[in-house]
Amino acid sequence: MKGTLEDKTIQKNELWGTDWSQVRALWSLDSSVAHVNHGSFGAVPIPVQAEQERLRREIETNPMKSLSRTLARELDEARGVAASFLGAEVQGFAFIPNATTGVNTILASLPDLRGGEVLLTDQTYGAVKLAAERICAARGGRLIVVPVPLPTSGPRELLEVVTSGVTERTRLAIVDHIASPTGLIFPISDLVTQLHELGPMVLVDGAHAPGMVDLHLDRLNADFWTGNFHKWCCAPRGSAGLWVREDHRKNISPLVASWYVNEQYPSSFRWLGTNDYTPFLATPAALKFMEALGWDRIRAHNRSLARLGREMVGFALGTLPTTDWTQDSLFEAMTLVRLPNGVATTDDEARSLQAMMAKELSVEALPLAWNGHGYLRLSAQVYNSPADFERLSRGLPRLLGKG
Repeated sequence: MKGTLEDKTIQKNELWGTDWSQVRALWSLDSSVAHVNHGSFGAVPIPVQAEQERLRREIETNPMKSLSRTLARELDEARGVAASFLGAEVQGFAFIPNATTGVNTILASLPDLRGGEVLLTDQTYGAVKLAAERICAARGGRLIVVPVPLPTSGPRELLEVVTSGVTERTRLAIVDHIASPTGLIFPISDLVTQLHELGPMVLVDGAHAPGMVDLHLDRLNADFWTGNFHKWCCAPRGSAGLWVREDHRKNISPLVASWYVNEQYPSSFRWLGTNDYTPFLATPAALKFMEALGWDRIRAHNRSLARLGREMVGFALGTLPTTDWTQDSLFEAMTLVRLPNGVATTDDEARSLQAMMAKELSVEALPLAWNGHGYLRLSAQVYNSPADFERLSRGLPRLLGKG
């Protein structure tokens, strides 16, 4: 790519506008740090933090009343708001703590797998792969991992590679909507349709989807879907959702057998023991907060800034790709930069580089080892500005001895 690093720098008001500093002030993030890894754990806005604290204080004024008499109604109200946001029938939706719990819940509900296969890809989140390995070992199934390289053309390539792994023995396909290690957006609607035509049930791991992209779960018609509210919706950590198609609901039970376990889904999920349920109750406040900023505006900002960050950092490292896997249809608020050869090629090296960037550059980012290469996954959220990525692009070459 031609030009200089300065050519990749644009003014803040070209992305968000003159009110960016006011938007940034709505988060309590350390202002001395460039936080470009929103995708891992999210970040809760100050007004949403305040709402969760209000809920906690209210519970503590009378725990018996709150947990025994009003919680069920309040959870149903919050569940209705969350389901509507996802384009989902409320009777198909249940709150769960995180998407990993959702995947484990579905896997635990599978019948005997002897002679059957569970399909996933090498871009599947590591914890999900571990859960699938465990259930296959316990139920006599076989785990099939399909390699999905970075595409050289477009979404169709992803579709063809994933479906090529299906056989007559495939019972369940676990597919990402937005892959955790790469940030790639899979053509999920077409993927679900084609997988169903080939036979298996489909579980969509939508961990990063709520808030980053528009969702219509009833129309998607996967067998199962799970996703987090604590990432791109900026809800408190511990808030996620599970959606189950109507024909499977009688077979799905929570991992924890508590008071309502004998009721049909989703009622069986409404009490999983004494716990802090405020992440679920505060999720409507997070959705309202983000809606007030404007979802179209948020997504346009994040998409543009992620692309800018990728170009700035890739240009500085000399690793901008020669193939067009960075095209617009494949990424949204997360994107991928290849690190120089020999850098962060193992998980230990990636963790070491992450700590070095935090200490030496005051940048929180996510280096990762994937398929024998080192990459940097970058996230852009509304509290980010070009200056965050400029700090990384100027400091990282020096840190790696490349500048």
